[in-house]
Amino acid sequence: MNYQENLNKLGLKLPEAKAPVGNYVATKISGKMLFVSGQISIDEKGELIKGKVGKDLNVETGYDAAKRCGLSIISQIIKACDNDLTKIKSCVKLTGFVNSTDDFKDQPKVINGASDLIASIFGDAGMHTRAAVSVNSLPLGVAVEVDAIFELN
Repeated sequence: MNYQENLNKLGLKLPEAKAPVGNYVATKISGKMLFVSGQISIDEKGELIKGKVGKDLNVETGYDAAKRCGLSIISQIIKACDNDLTKIKSCVKLTGFVNSTDDFKDQPKVINGASDLIASIFGDAGMHTRAAVSVNSLPLGVAVEVDAIFELN
């Protein structure tokens, strides 16, 4: 399967792979594993998608915010793999954090935005383990943050 062709067929515009703003790296390769630091929800215009899901945002806008995190993950892996997606063997795990109200219970539906995106690009190799976690707050007040682990060929 050609992941780059899938990306092109889907007509997705990837955001710029942002450099970290703290004392960490955006990606790290250890052996055959590629770790991608948490990517926060940023829209097509480069603006933060902020708010609490269940109060300021609904499940659908949360899903879209998670999808945007997934696009940033793809940008980071392309950069880490020197623009060669054939270096990716599979997605191992996503961890999604949802800035949500105390009574919100649909975190998995929100994080499906990132999961669906990864699966649409990588097919069976994109099927991953996952955690979808509710948090009281995220950096800069964003709605969603997702990190990832990929296996390399």
